[in-house]
Amino acid sequence: MTAVIRTILTVIFTIDCVALIIIILRQQGKDNGLGAIGGMTSADTYWSKNKGRSEEGRMILATRIMSIVFIGLAVLLNTKFI
Repeated sequence: MTAVIRTILTVIFTIDCVALIIIILRQQGKDNGLGAIGGMTSADTYWSKNKGRSEEGRMILATRIMSIVFIGLAVLLNTKFI
């Protein structure tokens, strides 16, 4: 029974790893380059104020959730109880 649970968690862990890599690579960089030298910063734009409702906001949330699952499964799979 323990081997079955460990196998299922390993499969979920692998799927989470691949999905996390894909979603991180799909995100845009935060580097503003020389545009940050000017007067308007990215925190002042309309886009940054409504980031939570955009696709970028959803990707950031998905990254956070999947990274928590990744760390939790890594710790769980490393224990000797399973």
